[in-house]
Amino acid sequence: MNAAEMVEVVLPGRVEPEGLEVRQGPVPTAGPGQVVVRMEATGVSFAEQQMRRGRYYDQPPFPFVPGYDLVGTVIETGDGVAPSLAGTRVAALLKVGGWATHVAVDAADLVPVPDGIGAAQAETVVINGITAWQMLHRKARVRAGHTVLVHGANGGVGSVLVQLARATGVQVIGTASARHHAALREAGVTPIDYRTENIPARVRELAPGGVDAVFDHVGGRSIIDSWRMLAPGGTLVSYGSASTRDDEGSKQWPVLKLLARVWLWNALPNRRRAYFFNVWAGRALTPSRFRARLRNDLTEVFTALHRGDITPAIAAQLPLDRVAEALRLAESGTVSGKVVLVP
Repeated sequence: MNAAEMVEVVLPGRVEPEGLEVRQGPVPTAGPGQVVVRMEATGVSFAEQQMRRGRYYDQPPFPFVPGYDLVGTVIETGDGVAPSLAGTRVAALLKVGGWATHVAVDAADLVPVPDGIGAAQAETVVINGITAWQMLHRKARVRAGHTVLVHGANGGVGSVLVQLARATGVQVIGTASARHHAALREAGVTPIDYRTENIPARVRELAPGGVDAVFDHVGGRSIIDSWRMLAPGGTLVSYGSASTRDDEGSKQWPVLKLLARVWLWNALPNRRRAYFFNVWAGRALTPSRFRARLRNDLTEVFTALHRGDITPAIAAQLPLDRVAEALRLAESGTVSGKVVLVP
């Protein structure tokens, strides 16, 4: 590959991981207000697992380059961008486009990565960290002494959520399969085996008055149990419907059902609140406010990582051209932490 060539991974349609196409092309140039970032780490998140099935509710039409976020170094700046930005290590939340060695990004969407944090470490907390931080502090507004339930406490978002909650002085109950329980206990979490235990009954034993917040990525039937486990004044934050990942039919329907249920619950006079969390909310209406909040919150997450409040969980690190293997691994449900792709 010569210096002026880029490698990218294209999702051509609804395919098995082996159907992803690795292509070469010219390195993009920075347009006005843009920079070109040389990718140092990107990752496999749940969104890409849904996208390859055509199940992510607002994915672009095929073919496209997936990749929800990335960490890298600015190598070129466009008109209207400070040239001094070149050479800076940055993170960006993209939704699509990150699975490439070089990416053109709007400079306004960049968040600086502090010195002393490696690219792969930082990558583990971009989408996962921003999601966890905003759900915990902007939606549920947890405080020291609260008790929360985290579904999938060993997952990409769940593992960061658990650590941020513990750093805030919150008691955490976490669901996970038995093989992850020892690690969860070590992190100060009370684990529940979602395969063999009755979750609502076990939560009632641990928190007889209910929990102050539930973080639910499962959706489907799980969401009703999650709502019922809340204490008065408690908050349910739903952020996905993993239980419908392999379903056929409309990709919008599971999300619309969740939204309808959340709306109904919030209309009832019951002193509890429900949210459907979408990290992109507000971007179209108030882009500058959205970007300021994102920069603030991701900087908080990087600070927590630097301080040691969060341990970066890298499940595996694979080169971009082994993306099929990386996606298979992420989808297997056998790993803890983030599957990271590097150039």
